[in-house]
Amino acid sequence: MPTKVIMPKLGESIVEGTVTGWLKGEGDKIEEYESLLEVETDKVTTEVPSPAGGTLLKILVPVGETVEVDTVLAWIGEPGEEIPVTGEKVSHDHEPHEKPDSESITDEPVMQHPAGRDEDLGYISPVVARLAREKKVDLSKVKGTGMDGRITKKDVVNYIKEHTGEAEAAVPIWETPADGDLFRPTEMVFTKQAEEPAPVSRDEPSVVPGETIPLSPIRKRIAEHMQQSKRTAPHVTTVMEAEMSRVALHRESAKREAGSGVHLTYTAYFLAAIVAGLKAVPLANSSWTDAGIRVHKQINLGMAVALPSGGLIVPVIKHADELSLIGLAKKINDLAERARSGKLEPDDVQNGTFTLTNHGTAGSLFATPIINQPQSGILGAGLIQKRPVVVNDAIAIKPMVYLSYSFDHRILDGASADSFLAQVVHALENWQ
Repeated sequence: MPTKVIMPKLGESIVEGTVTGWLKGEGDKIEEYESLLEVETDKVTTEVPSPAGGTLLKILVPVGETVEVDTVLAWIGEPGEEIPVTGEKVSHDHEPHEKPDSESITDEPVMQHPAGRDEDLGYISPVVARLAREKKVDLSKVKGTGMDGRITKKDVVNYIKEHTGEAEAAVPIWETPADGDLFRPTEMVFTKQAEEPAPVSRDEPSVVPGETIPLSPIRKRIAEHMQQSKRTAPHVTTVMEAEMSRVALHRESAKREAGSGVHLTYTAYFLAAIVAGLKAVPLANSSWTDAGIRVHKQINLGMAVALPSGGLIVPVIKHADELSLIGLAKKINDLAERARSGKLEPDDVQNGTFTLTNHGTAGSLFATPIINQPQSGILGAGLIQKRPVVVNDAIAIKPMVYLSYSFDHRILDGASADSFLAQVVHALENWQ
């Protein structure tokens, strides 16, 4: 009997997707879990694995067409099998509608309708399918510990460790070198934000007066999300500045110690300081719900990344409080590179609890960023530059940065918001 290929639900809020490319043509052979097509949602572009092995009998949805979740995209089976030729939607009325509690997720979010479906294994997410394919893991031998026995990425990683001994190298906790090993602050130059990534070059749409620029799915989603955030949360922005001498000194020494394999930018320091602030003021790591204010157990930090095609995407570093400075830097490098090359997985942009936008890389001094709902706040970091400041009643030249914190005034008041931002400033100015 032929197998349906359906438009997957690649996240809790995803209701439709656009087919951007078929990796196989009608009549081509395909293996189970092999990548079959590319789908673009309002968040990411991802590869969808084949739910079964066989021959691609019929493609129902052409490239460029946008359809709702659960729409049948194609049929896979044996040559000559009879199949329907019209599109339809798969009904899931028999399935429970309760959403999983994001606070109970310890590895990757369990998606209600992941990309691959197997009668014996249940739902297989794109992350799991790709990892299994790359590591040549037979998923029928992996015990699932997720919701309803589903196989998670952690299950596959544990299986690989047990059977091959392969595991990711532990990230050592970074130790600050002695002061004598550091160079003097007067040797630092901050006319530009040194060695931060340059603003990504964008393929901006050609603008012709009088014409209408078509809206991409990502641009539509950004517009809807920003409008919804401003309507939902009463935004208040508070601004403080931080003196960055200690961070700059540490960064120069840390870059030498870390070697060329890690690009250590100021973003890692900002994220580490945010972690310190969220630990000191847990209310800043929360969301507004009808039942009350949910204070999150996990610290999952999003970071805004500019896309070459225009717009922003916010990949998320999960459990950021468990990572060292170098661990954060590695995650930043990986997520930013995959974001700009269109290789993020749906899991990479979900379940953030707080967001950083480092707009200083483009030369901006400070901004009033819009909250990434349903989070309670977002921190903007401006350009780091030398400015005259008063120190002990004397004028000194110091590397300074403006930090702007937009927060949901339903959740935090001015005192608690300023307390959080003060902790971020303290962490940066007293870097240990």
